[in-house]
Amino acid sequence: MKLASQSPQQQPVSGNRAFRLAHSVADAVNALRLKAARRWNFIPQTIAYQGYGSTEWVRVLGRVVLTTRLAPGSRAEHAAQNGNQNIRGWRAFTSVPIQFTEVVIEIGGVTALVDADRGGIVDTVVRVSLSPGWHTAVLRAEGTEPVEARIYVVSADTRLGIVSDIDDTIMLTAVPRPFLALWNTFVLNERARMATPGMAVLMDRLTVEYPDAPVIYVSTGPWNAAPTLARFLSRNMYPAGSLLLTDWGLTQDRWFRSGQEHKRRNLDLLAEQFPNMRWLLFGDNGQHDEAIYSDFARQHADRVAAIGIRQLSAGEAVLAGGHTDSGDHTGSTVPWIYSPDGAGLAKGLQDLELLQPPR
Repeated sequence: MKLASQSPQQQPVSGNRAFRLAHSVADAVNALRLKAARRWNFIPQTIAYQGYGSTEWVRVLGRVVLTTRLAPGSRAEHAAQNGNQNIRGWRAFTSVPIQFTEVVIEIGGVTALVDADRGGIVDTVVRVSLSPGWHTAVLRAEGTEPVEARIYVVSADTRLGIVSDIDDTIMLTAVPRPFLALWNTFVLNERARMATPGMAVLMDRLTVEYPDAPVIYVSTGPWNAAPTLARFLSRNMYPAGSLLLTDWGLTQDRWFRSGQEHKRRNLDLLAEQFPNMRWLLFGDNGQHDEAIYSDFARQHADRVAAIGIRQLSAGEAVLAGGHTDSGDHTGSTVPWIYSPDGAGLAKGLQDLELLQPPR
């Protein structure tokens, strides 16, 4: 049996007395929620998310929660059984994380034991020898049914990968404005979420031209929304990819989790994990993506093939609380492309000879 290594998200950081007190309070509240959930006959469940890796290791993602048992014959049960996506967002937030529970991971003949973190999240690297392509990891926590996670193993010969933001890049939202963020997350049903024009076509063309390229979706959204986002991607014909989300709430050294730091950390991790790969980075000019990608390009200019920024419309910019100035990257050795939609970004990639014109 091999032990898995912790990801940067899981590695503990010592905090001061105020943070320790805050965590004690948060843990006490979660313990009360767990007690109430068990009294209401919630059931433990392991949730598996799509992961990625190389031929020598894989990053496995999952979560352990107590969740509601759907009432027989209820509308919610009918929706779940029939794949109905007319579901309100708040339902994803009724589950309660099971903290620090042990999770067994099996993949490629290797068994690893890891502990979920304070949010019930599993984000870990397992050392295993695998061939390039799709594989399956099995995750199981005590008292739960085993679940399967798809893992995409990247070939050592792969030289291009794709990273994309979600909100306002591939999905039209207004997340920066607090009320609309809450509305989109908790109230809006899944089918009301709209895809950005042309982005699904662009992503599909890229994966056809670069079939071995890993696709990574990085968002500041919470892990609770992962199943909803996965269904959104599938429904709008975006290529399958790993979702790298975050956990709302306290961290070991911050009162509020930083979405910008979450994106920066994962970009740096990808650069470290795939030292021979260049990345196409997609974001928008309303949520700090330009600054994050610009910093990454300065530090890893040889790792970035191009940066595509979706420009918010005037109306979207107002809802988003403004947007960053676009276009002046005179000193950058990395090409930048700006467009309000996927078609314009595709044209820019064609001009850079990173994408072939459509036949």
